[in-house]
Amino acid sequence: LRRRAMRLAGAFRGLEGMTCNDAEGALYIFPQLHLPPRAIAAANGAGRQPDLFYCLELLEETGMCVVPGSGFGQKNNTYHMRATILPPEDRLQEVIDKFVNFHVKFMERYS
Repeated sequence: LRRRAMRLAGAFRGLEGMTCNDAEGALYIFPQLHLPPRAIAAANGAGRQPDLFYCLELLEETGMCVVPGSGFGQKNNTYHMRATILPPEDRLQEVIDKFVNFHVKFMERYS
């Protein structure tokens, strides 16, 4: 699990608009999303929290499910998601690639 957590957190840290601490003994990591103003405006226009908006777009486009941080009492004007580190190790790169492709397109769409 530690290897998977380190790989996933490292992949998230390598993305524009995302920071992520290493997991400390849990099955989850909580990357922070630094969303462009246009993404926040689109989320507000849809009547959703920006992190929920991001998570729903991820689900719709990839079938991957993460949980928005707004459900965990995050600080105002910060956005997070909770991701599990449970994908099998032999499929983890596939999961990372799918997520990276989504994130890059999302950031381009709303930049």
